[in-house]
Amino acid sequence: MAAARRAFALSFWIALSLALLGGGARSERDTTDQLHRFTAPLEFDFLGWTLRAIGVKLGQDSVGEVAYLSEPARSDLVRHYIDLLDRAQRLQSDVERIYADPSVADPEAASAAKRGELADLRREVEALKPAAEAILQEQAGVVLAEAGLTNLGAPFPPVAFHMSKLPLALVISPRSVIRQDALITLLPDLTIEQQVALEQAVERRLGVSALVVPIGGIGTYPTMVEETTALDWLAEVVVHEWTHNYLTLRPLGLSYDASPETRTMNETTASLIGKAFGHALLARYYPERVPPEPAPPSLPPPPGAPPEPPAFDFNAEMHQTRVEVDRLLAEGKIEDAEAYMEQRRQRLVEHGYVIRRLNQAYFAFHGAYADNPQSAAGADPVGEAVRELWARSPSAAAFLHKMAWMNSFDDLQRALAVP
Repeated sequence: MAAARRAFALSFWIALSLALLGGGARSERDTTDQLHRFTAPLEFDFLGWTLRAIGVKLGQDSVGEVAYLSEPARSDLVRHYIDLLDRAQRLQSDVERIYADPSVADPEAASAAKRGELADLRREVEALKPAAEAILQEQAGVVLAEAGLTNLGAPFPPVAFHMSKLPLALVISPRSVIRQDALITLLPDLTIEQQVALEQAVERRLGVSALVVPIGGIGTYPTMVEETTALDWLAEVVVHEWTHNYLTLRPLGLSYDASPETRTMNETTASLIGKAFGHALLARYYPERVPPEPAPPSLPPPPGAPPEPPAFDFNAEMHQTRVEVDRLLAEGKIEDAEAYMEQRRQRLVEHGYVIRRLNQAYFAFHGAYADNPQSAAGADPVGEAVRELWARSPSAAAFLHKMAWMNSFDDLQRALAVP
């Protein structure tokens, strides 16, 4: 009987993973073969990763002791996992500093004790990871089910994710307009030198804007999520990527690559759902980890006092930059737009935001996440329309159900036109 259950589980995971894999590993359908000539030896193996992740998920099904833990004990296990991971990451940083310190004559000997402790901690982290993932999956499923996002009593597809080192992504945009024409996932361990060389080769040969960017999560099945100690971010990304799985089985997800508008509709929908239910998960199971509310506005200065300079707002800066770049490109001033982006990048670096390159490809990638009116999306009307439907919807579930059955931006505009 146990063997039969495992065989059924394996068949289920493989079938669902193959059905959803295209949604997570997608690139634009019109990507030229020329681009793959540059990236073929560097591309990420999604199929191999997915098969390995399925093995992990099957192993999680056999973590029997988790099923007998009380709800508080489950949350405590996740907290313990996060704390261990935090200690491991701090030790890793200590070891790296020792090797980077020119005054240390023998960094191998100097770091031996810390490396031994780090190895022990990593073993503990890896041993706890399956249980921590299983618990977070179940907790996310509970908050989604309570909101009515169920089929036969449970979310479908089931929430499933695996934490690992994520691939990088090569994003391509024309220089004359901000538009993502291709996204190709790359090996996660490419050095900065390799990334820069790839960008330069692609730009020189194809005359495009190129950028290698990190990714926080990918909607494969199981979804791929970056290992992190930020539980609020982790909860948000788990639900964000589940939303992509949900949409991939419906028209909006199937239309992801149909146009820049449908890509923005997908990503903005997933961002809004991820933030809402990620917060709900924290509030229910980890209330002490809920981020504090923003501070209220400060009182105005007394009469005659010099006004304080406005606080630096990264999102507002990116919004302003995107609007101006779109204006310059619309006037055909490509070189002026690129020079302006470099000036703005240097300003961001001065305020502590280390952005290696700010170009058309940067905005093409980040601009699809338009859940915030002040963002890299600029004046894009698509994100504004999605946010308006979100504000009008009676619930998050009603919003997702309506968005899921859209095929185009026209569908969204028609939905907003209905009183």
